[in-house]
Amino acid sequence: MTDHDSAAAAYRAVTDRPVQLMASRFDDPDVQQLVAEVQAYYVTIYGGPDDSPIDHDEFTPPAGHFVLARDDDGPVATGGWRLRPDLDAWFDATTAEVKRMYVTPRARRLGISRLVLAELEATAAAAGVTMIVLETGVVQQDAIALYTSSGYARTIDFGHYADSDLSRCYGKRLPATGTRTD
Repeated sequence: MTDHDSAAAAYRAVTDRPVQLMASRFDDPDVQQLVAEVQAYYVTIYGGPDDSPIDHDEFTPPAGHFVLARDDDGPVATGGWRLRPDLDAWFDATTAEVKRMYVTPRARRLGISRLVLAELEATAAAAGVTMIVLETGVVQQDAIALYTSSGYARTIDFGHYADSDLSRCYGKRLPATGTRTD
């Protein structure tokens, strides 16, 4: 059983609802609904939204990938990755960054974040990514616990918040399973 299968089974066991994980466009209305929710959450915990630059096309294959998780009541989680060639030399690897990982409050602590993260890692590896990185904040202790328990370790500070004391960057090596197509 894959990480994806076990996370989906665990969610169904707790909620008695199936969860579907599907590739999605970043501009999908359900994705944008959850992006708005996560931005509102950032306002409550940091005092402002995440204003790191994002181009919707960065999540379109082969440059990236975005997923949406839904249950019978609607969208419950999102996440995506985008290639970061500017970091390739630093990590001596084909590098991608995880962005917009979010689980709605009603679906938290049910394994959905692990389901989304496993899917992002699998699709990134299949696309030839060998290093996956992310940035989160010190206030988000649940996110830090998820990432460290999933094999991520602190790495160089990078990106829009590299100089912020509230930012923490993590990375994980992925097995070389795919071929980059650019």
